[in-house]
Amino acid sequence: MATLLLSLNVTAQFTLRGKVLSDSKEPLVGALVRIEGSSKGVYTDNYGSYELKKVPAGKNVLEVSFIGFKTWTIDLDVKSDQRIADVSMEESVTKLGQVVVKATRAGENTPMAQSEITFAELEKQNLGQDLPILLQNEVSLVTTSDAGAGIGYTGFRLRGSDASRINVTVNGIPLNDSESQGVYWVNMPDFTSSVESIQIQRGVGTSTNGAGAFGGSVNLQTNTLKEKAYAEASTTFGSFNTQKYSLKTGTGLLADHWVIDARASLIKSDGYIDRASSNLRSYFLSGAYYGDKTVVKLIHFSGRETTYQSWWGTPESRLSGDVDAMNAHAGNNGLDSAQTANLLNSGRTYNFYEYDNEVDNYGQDHYQLHFAQELGSDLTANAALHYTKGAGYYEQFRKADDFANYGLNDLIIGGDTLTSTDLIRRRWLDNDFYGMTYSFILDKEKLDFTFGGAYNIYEGDHFGEIIWSEFANGSDIRDRYYDNVGNKTEFNSYAKLNYQLSEKMQGFADLQVRSVDYSTSGIDNNLAVLAIDTSFTFVNPKAGLTYHFTDSLSAFVSVAVGNREPVRNDFIDNPRSNQPSHETLLDYELGLNYIGNKYDFNANVYFMDYTNQLVLTGALNDVGSTIRTNVADSYRAGLELKLNYNITKKLNLMTNASFSQNKIKDFTETVYDYTNGYDVIENNYTDTDIAFSPNVIAAAGVEYQVLKDLSLMVQTKYVGKQYLDNTSNDAKSIDAYQTVDARLSYAVFPKKTKSLTVNVLVNNLLNTMYSSNGYTYSYIWGSTITENFYYPQAGTNFLVGATLKL
Repeated sequence: MATLLLSLNVTAQFTLRGKVLSDSKEPLVGALVRIEGSSKGVYTDNYGSYELKKVPAGKNVLEVSFIGFKTWTIDLDVKSDQRIADVSMEESVTKLGQVVVKATRAGENTPMAQSEITFAELEKQNLGQDLPILLQNEVSLVTTSDAGAGIGYTGFRLRGSDASRINVTVNGIPLNDSESQGVYWVNMPDFTSSVESIQIQRGVGTSTNGAGAFGGSVNLQTNTLKEKAYAEASTTFGSFNTQKYSLKTGTGLLADHWVIDARASLIKSDGYIDRASSNLRSYFLSGAYYGDKTVVKLIHFSGRETTYQSWWGTPESRLSGDVDAMNAHAGNNGLDSAQTANLLNSGRTYNFYEYDNEVDNYGQDHYQLHFAQELGSDLTANAALHYTKGAGYYEQFRKADDFANYGLNDLIIGGDTLTSTDLIRRRWLDNDFYGMTYSFILDKEKLDFTFGGAYNIYEGDHFGEIIWSEFANGSDIRDRYYDNVGNKTEFNSYAKLNYQLSEKMQGFADLQVRSVDYSTSGIDNNLAVLAIDTSFTFVNPKAGLTYHFTDSLSAFVSVAVGNREPVRNDFIDNPRSNQPSHETLLDYELGLNYIGNKYDFNANVYFMDYTNQLVLTGALNDVGSTIRTNVADSYRAGLELKLNYNITKKLNLMTNASFSQNKIKDFTETVYDYTNGYDVIENNYTDTDIAFSPNVIAAAGVEYQVLKDLSLMVQTKYVGKQYLDNTSNDAKSIDAYQTVDARLSYAVFPKKTKSLTVNVLVNNLLNTMYSSNGYTYSYIWGSTITENFYYPQAGTNFLVGATLKL
């Protein structure tokens, strides 16, 4: 009987329950709780709670881990069902390392509209699609993909503002291209796998480094310290022959001070649009020293992309299937018989480009050296050196292109004079961007003060080559037909102050001074001489108040000034006699935040008042390039709402909506009449809508824990009508659309591993046929002709990914 009872005790299994909290007593959702050396594991639910069933009796080690916190373990002698005391996770020693982003981020009580996305939130969706697509359900955000499937050239708009008006930094280092001021996520494939957290500020936001923030700013922080060694392998397969392979590993903390992390990724996709393939490669390396008062971190990441061009878009006639209109389009645009056949026979996935190497081929190498030092109990300093090397080209086949476009003379053969030839050209960008950033942070009980800034230098070499020509006409292979250089230096300093004015009220003040010098020299791609030499000095003040009604409920009000210089094309496309002015934005924000046990709610009202905003009017310069001109008065006004509601432990609701008006007070459209020469027609509009600014943007998601290891997420996104230009003309617009996506996530915990997770993502579940971007132009040839082009997005498609963590 004693032997029998002993055997029953040995085989007994029990249930462990508990809760995982941060050191500030906030529940940690998605923390991994496991029994070491076994297949017993589970992730915490919406309340930070966990339940481990069938835990064997006897001695066990319970381990709890969560990114950004020290791993927690406890020895247990399991003899019965029991509740474990709440686990209070301690932030890892990376707290000093947070200085690299704290200086450019908004704090918890900063009176600015903001949201933060953690790696845990991104991880389940990270199946190879670019970062903009993973952020598509954030407040006031609209995404697009040239290839239609979320891989390759992708981008997003925030509050209707394009990429050139959204400041992006990585660890406080500017990412925006210095000349175009845009961000090309295709150059950073699978960068999400190396991102720890993302903060999005809407509006002007707090002072940061790099390009002026008019629509918002996106602040990315890469991997922080993982104290234990790890390895991770993931792969994805899906529609359009999409494939992703990624490996990650790290040493954990060596000799209490040293850490090395690495990642390598490969992503391939044929794309939804014809021939819009992508071949993307990237890697990430970091090595760091963590001392008691010192952190030194060297980071290197690189991306290489070869993407078949799908920039042209799809004519409206092709989407509607109107054969007569397609033939008219072919005639108006000089398409030959083969190009016309391609248009008529391609369907919705039409791609104008057919040459087999019509590709964009570009790479970037980033280097960052960060140094953080604790100078006292409440004073820290951070400095960083950075260097980015970018080089690449896009290649184009040009049919019957004029010799004169390349500075070549007409060719005489016998008695015939040839003025054009078929050729292949490459347009290159070879650039260097380097500089330093710095910050000092004083953090006292009632006072939080930051002083920081950056000095950056950009050198960009633009040139074009003819790599093949049917008739060489005296040119040699790789002859440069244009060559010019753009140089830009930028210096900014800022001071930020958060001060506790009373028990319930906090004041905020922020002042930035930013100076910019920009010059060009050489010959542009239209063979025009470039000689721009200009400079700007901007003063950008910001101020606000935050008031706490209770520990859960607070409100804020703020006003901020932003100034922004024109981009490269604004300078070189406009005549020298009519150079553009800089843009100014006065941003008013009023917000209400509630953080409860079961739900969080945010409401934000904004009014963004622009002076001299640069917009397209339809005007052309003397070589036919479109130009942007300043409009005196324009504004964006809106209401943003966000709700996260933990309905039960297993059911969570996430939803947000934006309602806005986006207007230009007085707008003049330019239309050209080519019927009898070259006449300019001007049409005047009042209170017209700003292009690509939908009045309604909404998103909602429901996540349900079907089983302990299986969860289902259903998400929907609605984007209202967008106008393609600033005339509020319904005939030149993108129809409103709504999409529904669904994701299944299944996690198991095999022995000798941390976890094996399988994610199945179905995009556009209802097979909605929609376009997310486009462009338009009009002219008169006897009658008014309007050409609309769109970027169709894929119908129902899927991705299946698996990740093994060791």
